[in-house]
Amino acid sequence: MLHHVELWVPDLSRAEATLGWVFTELGWTEHQRWSDGVSWKLHETYVVAERSPAMTGPHDRMRAGLNHLALHAGTKENVDRLTRESEAHGWKLMFADRHPHAGGPDHYAAFLENEDGFEIELVAG
Repeated sequence: MLHHVELWVPDLSRAEATLGWVFTELGWTEHQRWSDGVSWKLHETYVVAERSPAMTGPHDRMRAGLNHLALHAGTKENVDRLTRESEAHGWKLMFADRHPHAGGPDHYAAFLENEDGFEIELVAG
């Protein structure tokens, strides 16, 4: 089981508005908070968003490293609802011409990207 993922972000308040919205909508709860970071937890796994002074550049999902986080989002209806609401929370739908089957004909998901280039995939179970 995954223990945690730490994401270094250029703007913590923007990360809270985008990532925090998604995690909260999916049933995660705030786990920890400090001046430069926050984390959300579901069961034993947590995700950290931190504005680190050691960060040297912007996130680029197209380079080596993290491409995206794929999250269980429940039903197809819930994926659809989150997709509709996502723009108001700082997300842009990716692959709109193939949505909701951008991952293949048997895969129902929304691929979303925020202003900082972080991508999430909301997968229907």
